[in-house]
Parts: sequence; structure tokens; C-alpha cells
Amino acid sequence: MPDADQPDVDEPGFPRIDLALVQLVIEHAARATEPSGCTEAELIDQIQQIESLQHSVAALQSSRIRAFAREHVGNGIAAGRTDPERLERGAVAQVALACHTSPAEARSRIRAARDLRAGLDHVREVFTSGGLSATKVAAVVAACSDLDPAERARVDARLAHHDLTRLGIGRLRDLVRRLAAEIAPEKFRARVEAARAERRVTLRPAPDAMVYLTGYLPVEQGAACLAALQKAFVQASVDPAPLTRSRGQVLADTVVERLTGRATATDVDIDVQVVVPVEALLDPGSPLPAEVPGHGPVPVELLATSTGRKTVRRLLTRAGTVIGGDSRSRSFTGLLGLLVRARGGNRCTEPYCDAPIRHVDHIRRVADGGRTTLDNGRGTCEFHNHVREQPGWQVQRTPDGVRTTTPTGHTYLAPGRAAAVTRSGRACPAR
Repeated sequence: MPDADQPDVDEPGFPRIDLALVQLVIEHAARATEPSGCTEAELIDQIQQIESLQHSVAALQSSRIRAFAREHVGNGIAAGRTDPERLERGAVAQVALACHTSPAEARSRIRAARDLRAGLDHVREVFTSGGLSATKVAAVVAACSDLDPAERARVDARLAHHDLTRLGIGRLRDLVRRLAAEIAPEKFRARVEAARAERRVTLRPAPDAMVYLTGYLPVEQGAACLAALQKAFVQASVDPAPLTRSRGQVLADTVVERLTGRATATDVDIDVQVVVPVEALLDPGSPLPAEVPGHGPVPVELLATSTGRKTVRRLLTRAGTVIGGDSRSRSFTGLLGLLVRARGGNRCTEPYCDAPIRHVDHIRRVADGGRTTLDNGRGTCEFHNHVREQPGWQVQRTPDGVRTTTPTGHTYLAPGRAAAVTRSGRACPAR
């Protein structure tokens, strides 16, 4: 969390001009269908200049994110709110909405903006001048996250001897990690041990009815897993039977077979929740696809090709809305909770957040007379369910959908309808 006691300094390299005017000029140039009279070399020059401009604007945004976080913390302390976790959560939630991104990404941006002012002066200067992208800067900050400002400054001084603008993100990340390990070896060792304690397996949706099954493992364990899979491919290659699968297919099937204990990858037991448009039941020729919440559209017939035990639970929708019932329960449990989660596609319904649904929240609180009904329920991640309990946050259902209002007066419409963001009161000129 930013230190509210340190004096702030304006970011150098940016004239005090109206940002709205800059955006207007860029939008005007972008509307041109084709730039006329430009040679290939001139177009490449413009592409390079635009790329540098994007980096400089990202650096300017980073400085403003830090300024907002410091102001938020200062105002919170002045109001008697001294819980660091709650103060950071409030800042993260508002930056996430303003940047149209997830809370995890917003937290990373806030911490990057803070650390850039705590020893990484050279990196910040290159960032401001347009030589480094926000992605590369984030990689540098992450590699130095466990260092104190003095140690970070030593890394920054060593980096000043390198032309950072010519390094790809992989080489840059490796360089910073190596310098950090040399300067603070004990912290590096502790960081490695902490990372090993965080080993895990995750599942993320991929396009075309696929998923990414990812293992976050110690390097020697990951290498051993890959070696075992490669050995399985060699064994399949020397088998007298013709090899009808590619190397990647053999490796993927072997992962499934060894994790599930099945003889073949298709022989798996599944319990899948599928959202089916009621129009598709009434019209067999309807082009409307079914959908697995959290994973996107999928042809249901593909789920029936498995030889294992299949359980497909269907939830019907009409015009994109899950058709459900009512409940007098205090909590969203059973079928009602299932309907709320399915309606949100098993993703948090706060704008720009793609985290899985962890809580089913009452839009209008029970304490305020809200009922446990499908219309008054929304699925959220744990972060957004907690952040609405902080002072100044409001959630309400309007004719346009579920609307969130932040402590600064900005309002955001939940996904599923036309996106909208407004600001109540007099707008503050962006400079």
C-alpha cells in the first residue's frame, strides 16, 4: 500500500496539457480509414512513435494511480479508517473499475506504481520516455517485489548499465531476477521456498470447448513430469500398432489417463452443467449453442462421445436469462444458487472481473428488506462481495441492469448489457 507520509513529486517528462485534448487528437487520427501519401518507411516510423506514446501514457497513468492510492489512504486515515487491508481493497476496487480490469491486475498496477518510486528511478525514467512497455515494467517490479528500497536502488543502478529498450521481456525478467538474487541472496532463497509452498493446479477456459490445465510446480518436478510424458510418447511410437495421434495428443491423453486412472482419455466420468436455450428445444434447427458456465459455448453432442459415466444437468434459458424459481431461504443454496451462478456464466458479475463466482450476494441486502430471489441475487468473487461492505459503495438493480456506485460517485453497469460508466457531480478536468 502506498506510503501516505512520503512527499509526492510530479512525474517529469509530461507537459501540463488537457488529456481530453490528447484523446481527441488520437481519436481523430484513428478514424482515418487509410493514411494517404505515406510511404512504408513513414508508416513504420509512425507505428514506432505510437508504440512509444502508448508507453509514455501508461507511465503517466501509473503516476496518477499512485497519486489516487495515496489520496485514498490519506482520506481514509483522516476519517478514522486505519485497517490497511480494507484501505487497499477500496483503492484496488476503484482502480480496477476505472481501468476496466480485474482486481488482481489493479492491485499489480498499484504496487508497481508504488515500487517505481521506491528505488527504480532509472526504470521509471525509461518508462516515462516511452522506452519500456507497462508489461516489461511490471516484470521488473515483480522481480524486485521482496527487496527494500535500498536494495531495489542497487538493482536499478546495475540495470542502468544495460540498454533495457533492446531486451525482450524474457531476457529482461531473467536479468532482473539474477541481479536481485546477487544483491539479496537470503531473500532470493526465501522467495524460492515461498513459491514452492504455493504449488498448485488450476483450470482455465480456452476457446473452442477446451481448457488449460496448469500445474505450478517446482522446476525439478515439472521437468520430471515432462520427461515421463515424453517417455510415454516414445513407447507409443515403438508400439507395433500404427500411431494415429500426434505427439501433443499423446502427451495430453497420457496426462488425463494417469490423473484419472482410466485406460483411455475418453473413458472418463463427467458431471457437467449445461445451459441450453429453450428456443433450441422448441426448434431442433436452432443455431443457438449450449454453454458450459465459465467455459463458453460447446456442442453438447461432444460430451456424449465419452464411454464413461455421463451426468449432464441442463438449465434452460429464454432470451439469455436463466429461467428459475423463488426461495424463502436466507441464503442462495441448492437450485436457486445454481441458477444465479449459471446466469452469470460462473464468473463474477462485477464489471471487468473474470474471477470465478465464490459468493452469491443479495443485490438489496436482507437487512434492507431484500429477498432471497433469483432477481435479487448476483454471483461475485470473494473480493467484490467484501468490498461493497465498505463505506460509500452501493449496488442496486436498475432498469438497465445491476449498477455499482463507488465512493467517488462513479457508476458502472454490470456486464451483459451495454457497458456504461458515468460520474455524478461536476467533472474534474484531467490534467
